[in-house]
Amino acid sequence: MSDSTPALSAKDVHRRYKLAGHEVHVLRGLSLDVQHGERVFLCGASGAGKTTLLYTLGGLEKPTTGDVFIGGNPLYAASSNQRARLRNQALGFVFQNYHLLPDLTALENVALPSLIGGKVAMNRAKELLERVGLGERLLHLPTELSGGEQQRVALARSLINDPAIILADEPTGNLDSATGKQIMELLFTVVEEAKKTLVVVTHDANLAKLGDRTLRIRGGVLEAA
Repeated sequence: MSDSTPALSAKDVHRRYKLAGHEVHVLRGLSLDVQHGERVFLCGASGAGKTTLLYTLGGLEKPTTGDVFIGGNPLYAASSNQRARLRNQALGFVFQNYHLLPDLTALENVALPSLIGGKVAMNRAKELLERVGLGERLLHLPTELSGGEQQRVALARSLINDPAIILADEPTGNLDSATGKQIMELLFTVVEEAKKTLVVVTHDANLAKLGDRTLRIRGGVLEAA
C-alpha cells in the first residue's frame, strides 16, 4: 500500500431497502475518500442516511452495489470471514448507545474485541481505561457507570486492537452538552496522539466544524457542507 492510498474509500455505493412494500434508495452512487489522519464529519437531516453510510463504511451494512476499501483492500468483495477479520483489525467503533455488554466489567468490555481477534489484551485494556480517566472503575459494570463514563469505556474499546480508523456514530448524542464536549475533546486527543483516521456522524453543525472536513448527505449523495 502506497502512502497515497486513502485510509478509507467508498466507490459508487448504492443502498436500497424495502419499507412497507416500497423501495427506499438511501445512498445513490456515493463515492468518498478519507485520507490517513484526516478527521471527517458527516452531517445531514434526520433520516438522510448518515448512519447507513457509516455502517456501510464499517462493514456492518452491506451495500446493494459498490464497495468500500480499507487501505486499498476491498471490504465487501471479501468473504464474510475476511471481512470480519479486516473490520476487527482495522476499525474501531464508538456508538451513540455505547453498546457495552451489561454483564461484563469495564475492563472486560474494553478487552472483548481483542479476544475476538484471538488475543488477550487485558493489560492494554487497563492502560486504555487509565488513559480515558477510568483507572479506578475497571471492575464496574455498565449500570454502575454514568453515560459519560460508559462512552469513555466505548472509546477505550475502540482502540484496543490499535485500528487505523475510528468510526463514531453520534458519540455525544446521549450526553449533556458539558459531558459531550469532554468526550469530543478526549476523542480528538487520543486520535491525534495515536495518529488515527476519524469519521464522525453528527447532527450538530457546531461540532462538525471541529473536523478537517465536513460532508453533508443530501438526496443520497455527498456534498461539501
